[in-house]
Amino acid sequence: MSAETPFFIPRLSIIGLGLIGCSWAKGLRVRGCVGEVLGYDRNLDSMQEALNSGIIDRISSDLAAAVAGADLVIISVPILAVRQVLQEIAPHLAAHAVITDVGSVKGSVADDVAAVFGADFPRFVLGHPIAGSERSGVSAADENLYVRHKVIITPQPHTDKTALRLVRRAWRAVEADVESMDVVHHDEVLAATSHLPHLMAYSLVDTLANTHENKEIFNYAAGGFRDFTRIAASSPVMWRDIFSANKTQILKTLDLFTHDLHFLRAAIEADDTTTVMGVLTRAKVARDHFSKILARRAYVEPMKTASVTYIASPSGALTGTFRVPGDKSISHRSIMLGSLAEGTTEVTGFLEGEDSLATLQAFRDMGVVIEGPHRGRVTIHGVGLHGLQPPPGPLYLGNSGTSMRLLAGLMAGQTFDVEMSGDASLSKRPMGRVADPLKRMGAVVDTADGGRPPIKVHGAGKLTGIHYDLPMASAQVKSCVLLAGLYAEGETSVTEPAPTRDHTERMLKGFGYDVQVNGNTVTLRSGGKLTATNIDVPADISSAAFFMVGASIAEGSDITLEHVGMNPTRDGIINILRAMGGNIEVLNPREVGGEPVADIRIRSARLKGIHIPEDQVPLAIDEFPALFIAAACAEGETILTGAEELRVKESDRIQVMIDGLTTLGVQAEGTADGAIIQGLGHSGLLGGGEVISHGDHRIAMSFAMASLRASSAITILDCANVATSFPGFVDLANNAGLELDVLTTKA
Repeated sequence: MSAETPFFIPRLSIIGLGLIGCSWAKGLRVRGCVGEVLGYDRNLDSMQEALNSGIIDRISSDLAAAVAGADLVIISVPILAVRQVLQEIAPHLAAHAVITDVGSVKGSVADDVAAVFGADFPRFVLGHPIAGSERSGVSAADENLYVRHKVIITPQPHTDKTALRLVRRAWRAVEADVESMDVVHHDEVLAATSHLPHLMAYSLVDTLANTHENKEIFNYAAGGFRDFTRIAASSPVMWRDIFSANKTQILKTLDLFTHDLHFLRAAIEADDTTTVMGVLTRAKVARDHFSKILARRAYVEPMKTASVTYIASPSGALTGTFRVPGDKSISHRSIMLGSLAEGTTEVTGFLEGEDSLATLQAFRDMGVVIEGPHRGRVTIHGVGLHGLQPPPGPLYLGNSGTSMRLLAGLMAGQTFDVEMSGDASLSKRPMGRVADPLKRMGAVVDTADGGRPPIKVHGAGKLTGIHYDLPMASAQVKSCVLLAGLYAEGETSVTEPAPTRDHTERMLKGFGYDVQVNGNTVTLRSGGKLTATNIDVPADISSAAFFMVGASIAEGSDITLEHVGMNPTRDGIINILRAMGGNIEVLNPREVGGEPVADIRIRSARLKGIHIPEDQVPLAIDEFPALFIAAACAEGETILTGAEELRVKESDRIQVMIDGLTTLGVQAEGTADGAIIQGLGHSGLLGGGEVISHGDHRIAMSFAMASLRASSAITILDCANVATSFPGFVDLANNAGLELDVLTTKA
């Protein structure tokens, strides 16, 4: 509000002196935003108490006098009393007066306003604060009741913009967070999130109170019973009116709940423990993400997240033996194929990062029972290739491009429509590269402008197998086409211009599906089935890469990374560092669940600049932010070409890394498909300064490792997304030898 004139209401009128209206008036008063406050209530004691407490300046036993000359009138009476109040005050309102309400049902109030003032009356602003207290009445009034609480405004097409602005500013003046919503949608959401829980609480207490054992029940009620039924202590009159005013939406929600309750009862009666577990796990996740729930969705776009800044101070060497988190690519695919398999799949080493959890939740939303994750262990009760159910709403996939691109292929073979969306970063990433081959297979796929998310895949279409030549090397596009091929008539094959990660092909074989690999071409036919198996997810080589680079550039370092995935389509980071002179040993190589793994020992080395072989670029595409740091500390020039894919990752990784390196005193320039970096040499030090990660987790972690060769602290902004791929990074890095501090502030 700093850009606006100071907010002030000369004369405010409150009709109904309860907790909600009095708290608003008190908040405005203590903040110097209101002149004279008039009040009216049918209860004379309430009026006198409000007067004595200084909340109002004048009381009136007459509604006409209470609103005379008022600039803003707040209607804070029970829902079913609103129309009568409006009828009584209508002849006495000033021509400029703005009226608003605080009721939790908006449709009935809108009808009342139309009945009294006419269908297009412009100066009534429908509002509803999502705040309250177990206490009620004037004595409970709290000037800070609305601080950081939501207030929903439901403007109508004819609502006057000046009136709307006045009410918005009046709420913001008491530090409320104001949001807008359609009238009907408001009543639907509140029926589910507020009205139904109150109805259930009243009903449960009434049911138990009428049993012959009610004394024992209430004597031995545990915390859960008390917490759930607390809201049954609210005003019966108020809730009777709400249940009546929002009858249509409450009945819809009650019918839905009743249906699901009968479903759960039947599962318990049949001793169907898998179905019961499905309900319980979905509910637990929903409760864990309660701040993100909308309607029946359990995983939706976060509201405001915290801003996270890393302060990486110069430090010494990296030492120790440790294991980085599980491979994200394999974690994604274990959930997808485990869900489509027949039988129960056990996964260990699952990466509990936000990207992998987005995939997990998407399949929960499509009816798959998934237990966990708990310490990397996940149990998936597969439904078979044709057992997925329509999700209750769009699938929100956060920051995960892998989830969206691979799911697009799977969704093309379903019998229902699915819309997939993501956060601001994912919404900028190209999806035409998967939409195009899917359309060639017969799928109906819609994207936003420029082929960006959200992406909608229409089911019930008939897919036909194709041969697809990838225009550029991309494991995600290859996997998307192959997964769609599970549902396509005939044969589907993909030829890639250069090798990319082959986790999808390997895992399909692990689940017993016939996949043929001939050079750079992968082929499968529909008609097979996936059979449940056990999956041990190896440590992610992309996460290990940060420590490989850190140990290579920091003198005296000696670390061993355990159980790292050594897939030959992913080992570019090792090959490139070795070509630069890195001291890397691969120890105890073995195969686990069809994937090669090994322990990797890395010691400090005098790196030299090289022209990175283009055949290694697809094998290290995610590791280049870290490799840019290695190049900056090497002796001589490093040249990267053939890496245009880096410009369409979570950020433009070429430009963002060049900007950061330049800030730290490195001579570097970006090219269309790569970069040229002049290394500082073995004895050279990076400077300190402030770099921006642009919300890209790999950028943030790479510059954290740069502090090992910095002369002063590096401040790295916008690091919240590190959790998407590497939960626990800060603790692990500090234990290994970094000096990394975290500054978290509310957005």
